[in-house]
Amino acid sequence: MALKVRPLAPAIGAEIVDFDLATDLDDDSFAQIESVFNDRGLLLFRKQRLSEQQHIDVSRRFGPLQDHVLKPYLIPGYPQILRITNLLDKDGQPMGIGDAGLFWHSDTSYRRDPCRCSLLYAIEVPARDGERSYGDTLFASLTEAYDALDEGTRRQIDGLSAEHSYGKHYARMQAAGSKRPDLTDEQKREVPKVMHPVARPHPITRRKALYVNDGYTTHIQGMAPAESDALLERLVAQTIRPEFSYRHRWNEGDLLIWDNSSTQHLAIADYALPQRRLMHRTTVLAA
Repeated sequence: MALKVRPLAPAIGAEIVDFDLATDLDDDSFAQIESVFNDRGLLLFRKQRLSEQQHIDVSRRFGPLQDHVLKPYLIPGYPQILRITNLLDKDGQPMGIGDAGLFWHSDTSYRRDPCRCSLLYAIEVPARDGERSYGDTLFASLTEAYDALDEGTRRQIDGLSAEHSYGKHYARMQAAGSKRPDLTDEQKREVPKVMHPVARPHPITRRKALYVNDGYTTHIQGMAPAESDALLERLVAQTIRPEFSYRHRWNEGDLLIWDNSSTQHLAIADYALPQRRLMHRTTVLAA
C-alpha cells in the first residue's frame, strides 16, 4: 500500500502520515520510506510510542548503529541510544547532553566515514506558550545549497577539500560555558581530524552536497588562512539560506530521521529548567 507523504518544506523534508513504526514497518513500507528519505533528506513520523529496543530496531533498518563517544550519556543496557536532555540525576549531574547541536553541523562529519543518518525521538518537550514553541530544530539541505551555487563557485570548489574536527566544536562549547568534561586521550584518538571534499557526492544518490558546516569545518586545505576563512564564510552562509531550510516544532512522540550526507541542522536552546526536554538519539553508520 502506498504511503501518505506530505512535504515539510519546498527544499527539504517529508512527513510520513499516520504510520506506526512499531507495527507497520514491513519490507515494502520500508522500501518506500527509504526512497522518500533519499529524495527528501529528512523524515517526520508523529505520535510514535517506541521502547528503547523498538527505537534501535527501527534504526537498524537503515544500517549498523554507532556507540557514541560520550559514554556517560548513553542509556544503560542500550549503548546505541544517546540522551539529549537538560535533566539532572539525583546528584545534580547532567543525565545527557544538554547543549547538543548549538552550531550548524552534520553529525559525525568529523569522521572519515560520516554516519548515514540520525534518528531523534522526542519523549519530553518544553510546553508551548500559546503559539510559541521551545527547543525547535532547524534543518537545511546541503544538496539544494550546492545546486544553487553559480557556475564560477562550483568551478572554484571542485577538487577542494576541507578539514573537519570534533575538537573544534567541543572547544567552542566549553568556551561558551558547557558543563561537558574534557575529552580523554582515548576519546581524542577516536575522533582524529579528517578531510572531506567541499563538494561531496552523496554515497547513495551521488548528488553533490556543499559539505561544510560551522560546527566542525576548520579550514580549506591548501589555502592561506585568510583566503580559506573568507571562502568558508561564504559557503557556510550559502548552506543556511532560508529557501533551503525547515524549522521543526517538536511534539512528544515525534521521530525525525535526517540524512547526514545531504543535510545539516541546528538546535535552538531557548529553554531551561523547570522546562524539561528529553530526546533519545541513535546514529546509523555508513554502509
